Amino acid sequence: MKQSTVVKVDHYILQFSLKGYFMSINVHRYPNLDGWRGISILLVLATHTMPIGPEDWEMNNMTGVVGMAIFFTLSGFLITSFLLHSTSVTKFIIRRFARIVPLAWLYLVISLWFVDASWDAYPPHFFFYANWSPMPLTKTTEHLWSLCMEMQFYVGVAIIFAFFKQRGLLILPLLALMITGLRAMNHIYDDIHTYYRMDEILAGCILALIYHARLGDVGKQMSEMLGRVNQPLLIILVFLSSHPLGGFIDYFRPYLVAILVGSTLYQHQSSLNYYLNLKALVYIASISYALYVIHLLLLHTWLGEGTSLVKYSKRPLLYLTLFILAHLSTFYYEKYFISASKKLIK
Repeated sequence: MKQSTVVKVDHYILQFSLKGYFMSINVHRYPNLDGWRGISILLVLATHTMPIGPEDWEMNNMTGVVGMAIFFTLSGFLITSFLLHSTSVTKFIIRRFARIVPLAWLYLVISLWFVDASWDAYPPHFFFYANWSPMPLTKTTEHLWSLCMEMQFYVGVAIIFAFFKQRGLLILPLLALMITGLRAMNHIYDDIHTYYRMDEILAGCILALIYHARLGDVGKQMSEMLGRVNQPLLIILVFLSSHPLGGFIDYFRPYLVAILVGSTLYQHQSSLNYYLNLKALVYIASISYALYVIHLLLLHTWLGEGTSLVKYSKRPLLYLTLFILAHLSTFYYEKYFISASKKLIK
């Protein structure tokens, strides 16, 4: 491949990397976050598509919880970073909805028809409150609880921003601590209800407030801490806090993940940062939203059926199909709506 072509492809991938599920905030300011996003979706895919250790060890649940915690931290960080340098809540809402809704609604039309869902299931799914009781999530949409929580966060933070502008974002750390306290009071380690899980997004918001120096002297001290924390130890604690054996440590998972992700924004020469900048992870990050939305439906088709031996022998074909569909969705279908939203904003 010619050098000019390689440069063009690399630019194309970078252009869509953090534009993906989140906001198109100057991607070059946060280069390591692409890698985290790629790791996040790989952990989730591993959770749903392959056995990770003996079933009794509950390793699959652990990797899924870690993947989602990273995902939520990135969301909170990037959205807050955008709003800290923005004055238009309308622009925020248009871009968020244009990014999330087209693929989500297309997937819902297909998947709810596929499982012959009742009509009562449609409104909670299409208006993104299906992760609230009585939870009409189906076998092909059960993973979209996280998308429901994301959309609820967008609307909530947009309301705060509309009334109080940037200073209203200082409420977010307090909300995070309140939700963590509620989890501790009710002994909830991980849950898909918004009021038991939102602290993972809000921890990312706190990281953004620290990174952009909006928390005064306390934030400065936290920044210094992030620049010298032990990353290998943090990785161990993050996985421990995502497993039932972690016990009370699970309550601190949102903040441990935020510290781990945040450390890579300060420790530029760490070994971890080298792997986070691998081009393979950057590409996976660029199509991660489509990978996440689409993958569960494929698992309930012929590609995921059969005995253990049969279905796992089909995994390479399932992955190939998934990545092709995700690529087409990202760079053709979703791109159309992203471009249309930019024109609408102008």
